[in-house]
Amino acid sequence: MKFVFKGTIAALSASVSILAAGQAWALDELTVAYFLEWPMPFQYSKAMGTYEKELGVKINWRSFDTGTAMSAAMASGDVHISVSQGVPPFVVATSAGQDIQIVDVAVSYSENDNCVVRTDLEITKENASELAGKKVAVPIGTAAHYSFLRQMDHFGVDVAGLEVVDMAPPDAAAAFAQGNLDMACGWGGSLRRMKESGNTLLTGAEKEELGILVFDVSSAPAAFIAEEGELLAKFLKVTADANAMWNEGSKKAEMIPVIAKDAGMDEVATAETMSTFVFPSVEEQLGPKWLGGGAQTFMSGVANVFVTAGSIPAALPSYDQAVNTSALKSASGM
Repeated sequence: MKFVFKGTIAALSASVSILAAGQAWALDELTVAYFLEWPMPFQYSKAMGTYEKELGVKINWRSFDTGTAMSAAMASGDVHISVSQGVPPFVVATSAGQDIQIVDVAVSYSENDNCVVRTDLEITKENASELAGKKVAVPIGTAAHYSFLRQMDHFGVDVAGLEVVDMAPPDAAAAFAQGNLDMACGWGGSLRRMKESGNTLLTGAEKEELGILVFDVSSAPAAFIAEEGELLAKFLKVTADANAMWNEGSKKAEMIPVIAKDAGMDEVATAETMSTFVFPSVEEQLGPKWLGGGAQTFMSGVANVFVTAGSIPAALPSYDQAVNTSALKSASGM
């Protein structure tokens, strides 16, 4: 079967002309996209008003359900920066011609993005072939979609023989709990709820052994990066400082309640979720594993998987131009 993006790629392609013509970015106001039920250190600084203080502008924070929706919002000019956008939806957008770029690595989370099979089906990695003909909810064009395709390929399950439904994780979790789905894919709080009614086929470590990396990035329209580099660098500096504070460890007890409230989660779930997250330092992000080459190579791999699956028409020759580390380098010197 061919996955249908419900007009997303067409909409993004049509919107590229908006950016190509030159977007007029408002200097006194910034709109930033993020996810609810996806707790991260930056939300501590968000809640404490640190971003506004350091950047000197009003920030409108808008929550989204998927990274594909973030891409569409950036294409229309409604969003300036997207925090923790999945690499696959980013690849989908750039492959369609949208001029957005990665500006940092937000988080690595192989344990927090996965697919779950209904418990009563008694399907595990040992008998995954029994998924044939089953109904699966997948948020198309996301990290979960890429992981789903790679896992099915690993198990030799023909995706064409599955009934695949494009569904945002919160909706999929609800449908999964009601028994309306055999398998569902998602992340964060939605994945936690899915696991109450099912089991994963592979652990995060097992996925990584297969080369299924799972990480998010912060992204922005290339025009915005070019015109507002200093503002973006300040934003990334506040984010990096929040990550460093979390990684250092001594203030986690202070940060968790604030982050939990902002993420719409309880403190226990927040702590458990973040315990499996990795927030690379700026130095690590600029190194070869991430933005110094690794991310670009990984994006090419993601694009080729999507092309093979019929999800996107073609991959770019290279994704080198899809990464812009200028603002992150400036932030490291602040």
